[in-house]
Amino acid sequence: MSNPVPMAEIWRGPFLESVHSGHAVICDAAGNIVESWGDPDFMMLPRSSSKMIQALPLIESGAAAAAGIGTDQLALSCASHNSAAIHTDRVSAWLETLSLSESDLRCGSHDPKDTEAHHALIRAHEKPCQIHNNCSGKHTGFLTLNKHLGGGPEYNDPDHPVQMAVREAFEDVTGMDSPGFGIDGCSAPNFATTMHGFARAMAFFAAASEDGGSVRERAAAALVQAMTTYPELVAGEGRACTELMRAMDGRVALKTGAEAVFAAIIPELKLGVAVKIADGSFRASECAIAAILVKLGMLEPNHPATLKRMNAPITNCNGITTGYVRPAEGVF
Repeated sequence: MSNPVPMAEIWRGPFLESVHSGHAVICDAAGNIVESWGDPDFMMLPRSSSKMIQALPLIESGAAAAAGIGTDQLALSCASHNSAAIHTDRVSAWLETLSLSESDLRCGSHDPKDTEAHHALIRAHEKPCQIHNNCSGKHTGFLTLNKHLGGGPEYNDPDHPVQMAVREAFEDVTGMDSPGFGIDGCSAPNFATTMHGFARAMAFFAAASEDGGSVRERAAAALVQAMTTYPELVAGEGRACTELMRAMDGRVALKTGAEAVFAAIIPELKLGVAVKIADGSFRASECAIAAILVKLGMLEPNHPATLKRMNAPITNCNGITTGYVRPAEGVF
């Protein structure tokens, strides 16, 4: 991995015990780099941090309007949710309005991250289904688009009209051709770009307005509004995206992704932020994004949601504080 720099540090007492390195870029609406750490040209897979880009064709195609999609459903289309009832009940109802079912999804299943939902399945002697997949909202959005386009059932295929529309949107907002894709945990293609390209895309969302501009700009603004209106649907209780968005009173849209990617959309500053930690550590990506948001004046340094991730105490089994997770020098 080319030229990553320290982004987060683990201190145990007075000793620097571990260092997490990575890359980060802050980009303005013109596509210019405002500040960067590491290599802005590092090629990366944005993973679930790109879900708002994947949702653009849902709106701009007219599919969302035709299906009567609400703001909460748009938030779910950008979500990596906990599979709590507030998530799965909405996905189930959404599928029903499409006259589709769980079997039409192609995301696979996994156990809910929400403890109550997990225990409810155990008590009922039931196994999780695809609706419990954290990406089921995104995939129901894909199905909504697919029904509008009249495509075949395998909407995850890279050459399917749904994914071709996603790729076109992705390349447009990142400002560059993607060199290819990896298959994500939910089996959808995840297109690659540079750190600069991904931050540029987030800045596009930050500058977008529902009051004018292109169809794509209005779609982007609607998705940002949905995410900040329903932070609990984007992730869930206890999760960084939800807690930090609440801490900033809806002024910033946040989205994490697998392998320690984190994205921020800041409309009032018209800035986009992309973070990628080289070793895939979520404690480091959460620390880095919190530090950058504090640096930009968007997040209060002493808010409980901030302190849970930036300068966060590390405790042992006896509840003794043994160290801290801190941003590296130069990040904050």
